[in-house]
Amino acid sequence: MMEKLPVPTEKIRVFGDPVLKQQSREVENFDHDLENLTARMLQIMDRAEGIGLAAPQIGIQRKIIVWRNPETEEEYALVNPRVVERSEETVTASEGCLSLPGHSMEVERAERVVVEAADLRGRPLTIEASGLLARILQHEIDHLEGRLILDRTSAEERKRVLKEMREQLES
Repeated sequence: MMEKLPVPTEKIRVFGDPVLKQQSREVENFDHDLENLTARMLQIMDRAEGIGLAAPQIGIQRKIIVWRNPETEEEYALVNPRVVERSEETVTASEGCLSLPGHSMEVERAERVVVEAADLRGRPLTIEASGLLARILQHEIDHLEGRLILDRTSAEERKRVLKEMREQLES
C-alpha cells in the first residue's frame, strides 16, 4: 500500500508545539506527492521569508528539508538527510528560526559537514558543505531529530531568548 503524505498546513509550527520535539520518520515513497510536498514547502518558506524549512515545521513528521541558496537563489530539497561527517573546527554565529519568529541566538556549529541524502527520485546524494550552507543543513536536519536552536545554544542565550518570549506573550 502506498504511503500518502499529509498535506502541509499553511501555518509554521512554533516553539511549544510538541511536533517540533519529535523524531521524524524516513520517507519510503518517492512519488508525485513528495514532489508536490517539497514545492509547497518552498512556497511556505518563501512566504515566511526563510532560507530553509524542515517538514516537521509544518506538522509533517517526515525526513524532508528544503532550502534556497541565498547567493544563487537556487532551490533544493533533500530526503532522509543525515550528517555523516563534521569538521572539528566550529563557528559560532547568530541563527534565527521560523519556529522561533523574531528571535535569534548564537549557535556553535561545525564549519564543514558531509551530508548523505536522497533526491526527490530516491537517488543517493552526498553533499560536502561549509560556511552558511553547512549551517543551514545542520539547522534543518536538527529539526528532523526534534531539536531546535534553543537546544544548541548556551544556557545564558537560552535563558535570554525564553525571557524575551515570555515578555512578548505578556505584552
